Amino acid sequence: MLPPEYVIVTGSDELTTDVRDDLLARWPLDERLGRHLLDRWREPHRRYHTVDHLAAVLDTVDRYAPAASDPEAVRLAAWFHDAVYLPQRNDNEEASATLAAETLSQQGIAPQRLAEIRRLILLTRGHAAEPDDANGALLCDADLLILASPPDLYATYVMAVRKEYSHVPEPDFVAGRSDVLRGILQLPRIFLLMPAKCEDAARANLIAELDSY
Repeated sequence: MLPPEYVIVTGSDELTTDVRDDLLARWPLDERLGRHLLDRWREPHRRYHTVDHLAAVLDTVDRYAPAASDPEAVRLAAWFHDAVYLPQRNDNEEASATLAAETLSQQGIAPQRLAEIRRLILLTRGHAAEPDDANGALLCDADLLILASPPDLYATYVMAVRKEYSHVPEPDFVAGRSDVLRGILQLPRIFLLMPAKCEDAARANLIAELDSY
């Protein structure tokens, strides 16, 4: 069982039927677990790490699935990679991996695939996939693809992240956010599967954001 602080608090707004049904149709296992995950992704404190982010990651995973050695493991890791998301904590990836291991083990997932799902979720902490890690490259690329957005959409993403960290004073947020941006910029390549134009756009956005602080 997860610690009490990981118990979800669902927002008062309901997912529209179309959005709910579309995402549930993409969930491959027990529908009750899929609904539970969607409840997590719509917690009221989320502003960027929402069902929209989940859908975007799944879209990218589906588009580039042939590049992966185990696309189904990547899809399941995508569903769980931010299932636990509490901005006040720094162990969300670990908690999400624990949630995946505990729940998916009850769904008949083979131990080898379960270990791979857990590994992939933990990889999203730093997004440093190796070039020969096809599964990791796909999940990390999908998770970070927002960074290659047009500048106006990128600005909207940054504002949403800031709202998630509204409890953090501005100087502390700037310091922490800057560390994250520098860490991504220090990666030899941000994207391993995406076109080169995505790499260029992401680096331009990250540098512009750093310069704005």
